[in-house]
Amino acid sequence: MREDVPQGLEPRVQMAERVPEPEPDQQPEHQNEPGSGDPVKGHDLFGYVGIEAVLDQMRRKAMKTGFEFNIMVVGQSGLGKSTLVNTLFKSKVSRKSCTPNYEEKISKTVNLQSISHVIEEKGVKMKLTVIDTPGFGDQINNENCWEPIVKYINEQYEKYLKEELNINRKRRIPDTRIHCCVYFVPPTGHWLRPIDLEFMQRLGKIVSIVPVIAKADTLTMEERLDFKQRIRQDLQANGIRVYPQREYDEDAEDRILNDKIREKIPFAVVGTDKEHQVNGNKVLGRKTKWGIIEVENVAHCEFANLRDLLIRSHLQDLKDVTHNIHYETYRVRKLNESNMNGFGLSPLTPVNGTMGKNEAESHL
Repeated sequence: MREDVPQGLEPRVQMAERVPEPEPDQQPEHQNEPGSGDPVKGHDLFGYVGIEAVLDQMRRKAMKTGFEFNIMVVGQSGLGKSTLVNTLFKSKVSRKSCTPNYEEKISKTVNLQSISHVIEEKGVKMKLTVIDTPGFGDQINNENCWEPIVKYINEQYEKYLKEELNINRKRRIPDTRIHCCVYFVPPTGHWLRPIDLEFMQRLGKIVSIVPVIAKADTLTMEERLDFKQRIRQDLQANGIRVYPQREYDEDAEDRILNDKIREKIPFAVVGTDKEHQVNGNKVLGRKTKWGIIEVENVAHCEFANLRDLLIRSHLQDLKDVTHNIHYETYRVRKLNESNMNGFGLSPLTPVNGTMGKNEAESHL
């Protein structure tokens, strides 16, 4: 025994040296224990559990309760906003169509008006609210004409926030928040106007904007392609974010799908609620002396691409972005303001003014 090593430490050192090292092909026992993080797949189960039935439960509940979708249409008078909305939902849902003895008048100020309908298709009910903005862009001086629209959108966020903060909350909070804003660009064939740039710069921060070229049948195919390219250049040069934003793509599959959409934005659309006979079939279209422009034919216009985006492929994502991004950013800002004013609410700080989807969901 070495004299400089205390006797009490010698047994411990010897025992530590006698511990055998694990062999390379041995696995720790805890890795195979339940709860270790590895998913238990179908072939590992002892029998049928029925997890997949959750999808049927969700579907039945959604069909029973229905859902809400709020769409805002913005653009100067005469661009066919009401007609396009009617064409999208194949029913008379616009304010103009539902107002008896409607007379078109140019409003002196921007006056927001909304109308709601319950649309049912194959047992699925949707409460559709269309918000129109008569008077926008119709004046000689259009300075600050976007302010009533910004105010209206924020008022809907405030209304939802107050309902959330109530002690006795409703089981289902009525959702009047704007899920999508379709902005109508006049078919000038040149560049975006200052009012277009200013509006989309301001509104793109608080709502999902989808720009469309209205009455695209007034442009030739070459003019249409050139105009779309100029608009995309304008949007990029001015840092305008339109839906779907690249930073909100959740995975590679989303990115591939959304890249195809981004290549087509802005959509060149034609709207009509009249049917015509083409090769023995009834089609929605506009009749001209050169022939019939088929609204749902992608070779004639991009209405079908717009419809698929708003309804068939991205409707739920539009609602998710509204709730998890735009509304969450508003909620964080208001709670921080309340905290600074001494109400004692815990501060929440958004990153760069906005939150990612996952960060936003963590606060819900």
